[in-house]
Amino acid sequence: MSHFSQIKTQIRNLPALESALSDLGLDWQSGPGPVRGYQGQTETAEVVIPQSNGYDIGFRWNGEQYDLVADVELWNQELTVERFLSKVTQHYALHTVLSTTADQGFQVAKQEQDAEGNIRLVVQRWQG
Repeated sequence: MSHFSQIKTQIRNLPALESALSDLGLDWQSGPGPVRGYQGQTETAEVVIPQSNGYDIGFRWNGEQYDLVADVELWNQELTVERFLSKVTQHYALHTVLSTTADQGFQVAKQEQDAEGNIRLVVQRWQG
């Protein structure tokens, strides 16, 4: 019986996901690669985050979005699974907005992060 949990996300853009993981200082590997779990079980994922305990966290494409895949009993991060996914999603959204606005000719005028970790972004576009 598999110990892996699959948690649905709204993450659909791989480069924005990878940028979000880098923002958070996570050492991730581009896949596809094995996500290691209990008793040598593995799942294949497009992004793998090794943990110091020898088990991994992964993000796997399900045909619509990237699911977080991990053996949550072996979770070894400072943040809970929910808080971890919240931080990843926040930074993912930031990179998605930055990419979309850049494609539309906008530039970042101001980017701030408050004490609670909320990100405020101001973009502008000059009309010629």
